[in-house]
Parts: sequence; C-alpha cells; structure tokens
Amino acid sequence: MVRALLVRGMLAGLLAGLLAALFAGLVGEPALDGGIAYEDALAAAAGEEAGVAPVSRGVQSTVGLAVGFVIYGVAVGGILALVCATAQGRLGALSARATVVVVAAVGFVAAVLVPFIKYPANPPAASADDTIGLRTGLFVVVVAVSVGLAVGATVLARRLSATLGWWNAVLAAAGGYLVLVVLVGVLLPTIAETPADFPAAVLYDFRLASLGGHLVLWTALALVFAELVDRATRPAAAALR
Repeated sequence: MVRALLVRGMLAGLLAGLLAALFAGLVGEPALDGGIAYEDALAAAAGEEAGVAPVSRGVQSTVGLAVGFVIYGVAVGGILALVCATAQGRLGALSARATVVVVAAVGFVAAVLVPFIKYPANPPAASADDTIGLRTGLFVVVVAVSVGLAVGATVLARRLSATLGWWNAVLAAAGGYLVLVVLVGVLLPTIAETPADFPAAVLYDFRLASLGGHLVLWTALALVFAELVDRATRPAAAALR
C-alpha cells in the first residue's frame, strides 16, 4: 500500500516538475537574464571580463531547468506520499483525496512560503558571494523550524479536536503556529544586501517567478496526486458498500 502510494506521489511529482519548469522558463528566465546583465555590467565597469559559465545559458534554461525541477518534484512527491500515508485516517473525517490536498497545503506554507517570506530568493548579483553560506544556513533553519512547528500544530489540533471540535482546534493550532513562526522570524537576522542601484523590476520579477514556480509545482502535485489516490481508493470503497 505504501509503495503504491509512493509511486503515485513520485509520478505526480514528475508531472508537476515539468509544469513548474515550463512556468519558470517562460516567467523566470527573463528576470534571471536581467540579473546576469547587471552582473556583467558591473564587471565591465570594473574593467573585468564577464565570467564564463561551465554550462551554457542555453542548457541551463532548458535541460538544466527541467532536470532540476523534475528531481525536486519527484522528491517532494515521494515525501508527500509518505506523509499522507501517515496522516490518512488521523485528520478527522477527511477522505484520502482531501487528506492529500490538506497535507500539500500545509507543506507548501511551512516548507516554502514561510521561509520565502523571511529569506526570499535573489537573482545573480543581488547578494554578496561571501554570505552564501550564512544565507543558506539561515534558510535551512527557517525551513526546519517552520516544518517542525507545523507538525506540532497538526498534532495539537488533533488532540484538541476531541474537546473543541475540528474547526476550533484547527484555528487554535494555526494561531499558535503563526505566533511562534513570526517570533522565530523576528529573532533571526535580516539579510538586506541588495545593491541600491539593482533594478527593482528585475528583483521583483525574479522573486515572483521563484515563488510562482513553487506554487505551480505544489498545486499540480496536490491535484494530480489527489486524483490518483482517489481513483485507487474507489474500488476499495465500492467493495465495502
């Protein structure tokens, strides 16, 4: 059962990764090119030659982009399948399809949206090279803390549901998660190192495309996986009637 669910999740992740890659190629690549152009302009102003990438931009923006998103989608799909297998039957009267959608929504908020709000993605030349390690470490911390708090909030909601009912229990747990995650965000350092003359439109478009790519992937993953799970559970449900 778990293996079949895992296969469906990874298959859904494969499709979602391809759709997200298409979106990123159409929406994100122009903003990425804007960042690269700014970086090249800085190098030219300093009398330096523009760096030569080991992999050409043509390969990066097509094959590389697709491979990256597919690997990410398959990995997330597998994780989502395992979490859904654990959560099934533990979230009140939710059906298998509804469980997938709820788990995916919580996962997107906890693992993508909250970390993005604190440490949004930057295009080339919008950040200092010597802070990459620090920014990556802080981003991972936010992801880990946010996901951990989301899991804790889910457990709390399930325990409170017996006395408060699911609606009030979810509201209470979500409120607690929000308060704690905001507190963590306030305590962690803010990194604001984008050059003052960096094109604001490029920065905005890149961040919007980055978040949009994640949104497309997670939405497609949730919808496709939920449909696959629903189709798989229909025969079993019909047999019980």
